[in-house]
Amino acid sequence: MTDSAPAPTLASGLVGALTPTHARTSGSTGPSAAPTDGPARVVIDLDLPGATISRHLYGHFAEHLGRCIYEGFYVGEDSEIPNTRGIRDDVVEALRALQIPNLRWPGGCFADDYHWKDGIGPREQRPRMVNSHWGDIVEDNSFGTHEFMDLVELLGTEAYVNGNVGSGTVAEMSEWIEYLTRADDSPMASLRRENGRDEPWKVPFFGIGNEAWGCGGNMRAEDYAALARQYATYVRDHAGNEVTRIAAGASDHDYAWTEALMQAMKGLEKREGQAGPFQAISMHYYTMSGPWQDKGSATEFTDEEWYLTLSRAAHAEELVARHATVMDHYDPHKKVGLVFDEWGTWWNVEPGTNPGFLYQQNTVRDALVASIHFDGFHRHADRLLMANIAQTVNVLQAMILTDPDTGALVLTPTYHVFAMNAGHQDARALAAHVLLPEEVAEVDGRALPMISASASTTGSTALVSLSNLDVAEERTLVLDLRGRSVTGHTATVLTGASSAAHNTPEQPDAVAPTELADVRELEQEGRLEITLPPHSFATVELQLGE
Repeated sequence: MTDSAPAPTLASGLVGALTPTHARTSGSTGPSAAPTDGPARVVIDLDLPGATISRHLYGHFAEHLGRCIYEGFYVGEDSEIPNTRGIRDDVVEALRALQIPNLRWPGGCFADDYHWKDGIGPREQRPRMVNSHWGDIVEDNSFGTHEFMDLVELLGTEAYVNGNVGSGTVAEMSEWIEYLTRADDSPMASLRRENGRDEPWKVPFFGIGNEAWGCGGNMRAEDYAALARQYATYVRDHAGNEVTRIAAGASDHDYAWTEALMQAMKGLEKREGQAGPFQAISMHYYTMSGPWQDKGSATEFTDEEWYLTLSRAAHAEELVARHATVMDHYDPHKKVGLVFDEWGTWWNVEPGTNPGFLYQQNTVRDALVASIHFDGFHRHADRLLMANIAQTVNVLQAMILTDPDTGALVLTPTYHVFAMNAGHQDARALAAHVLLPEEVAEVDGRALPMISASASTTGSTALVSLSNLDVAEERTLVLDLRGRSVTGHTATVLTGASSAAHNTPEQPDAVAPTELADVRELEQEGRLEITLPPHSFATVELQLGE
């Protein structure tokens, strides 16, 4: 990511003093709320399901960066930490509980320095390389293709492999997909067998480079678009393995980059019913409260920074909507997917840690950044194919933190949002209309309602996600449920003693899900009154009748 625009400033600090603006009724470009004379409400028509929320919107990202791969996922077979072929058992167990749908690897910026043949064969014979992007350390390539695909199988997830365009070759990328997925006695399939794997793997997602506008080659959009067409052509479908090829897309609001990629596909049909030569375009956007040079602290922030951060998290939905609008012009039938494969908070590193390792703590604020993103993702499920939080272990907005001294594992508040929201995966989106009695405040130049919501249904159940963005005050609202009878409900809440509460090895459950008892059935059928604590995220699971 680059610092593509000056950081906007917040006009006023506390939400009560923020500049009011008229609430918007359209949720197409971000969270919205309509005015009401009564109590706060979230209106959901349970009988009007929309697009399917792909499970892949809950994807993850693991780069050779800091302690994500080494010490995070991989400790080696000689480690005292319980492991399977060097992969940490407790990390696998925690992520399997999340039902993670896919894992992106090996980068990020690292992908365009990575030459996959350096990471196969006997580990003691693998050449070393310099990881110039992240800490300028020497990488020994002990975690490579076989180790990653072993991890994928242990997790029960799907592989998103990111190829090298910036410093690689077309032949290198072509041979990698052959090595991974071909079943016969082709040269690369034979090489894979020599290295101990007889059967091919399934690789459903393949990235054609990463951030080509920056660390992936500092290219112009038109130049990369031409290369993407060329490279993608040689990422072939072998042995029944059908690949979704993902072109490296834009940073933030660079809509011209998206347009260049869409123009590059005009007239190039690869498979019946799909646009080619790539089937998806990525985008990246990170949330921070300060400028690129001083992004803010993960754990020490003011109320002003709280609201500024949440407003910038909400801005992600506007970016999705606007990139999707560009795509709609060229692809009105939505054959090309949008992949948001790097998102999350980016703070200053924790004091005393390597600046190139991007290790940061994870608080209630990060949890609400995640919940806001997911609400937006659900509203754009018709175009969004996949999303990947950056990153899974020990880097940026991680699910899991591991202690470098004791090896202890900590689940972060963000982990719990993923777990509580798991029921949205592959469910059908339901519109959740927020109505608020107060004027909606403007933060960072955009409306920021204090309630964010989304919902989905599987037919027999529905899941409603609710976020109280007010840092200091509880919020009572009415769930106005229409179109289907509700025969039962359970509610869970995630919050902490403060907005900066976080988990540590000494206090691993400072922020953990608990039962939300403050849910009341009202006399009017289909209405539940819920009180949300300040700075909290909650889910309500509904059992539905006819």
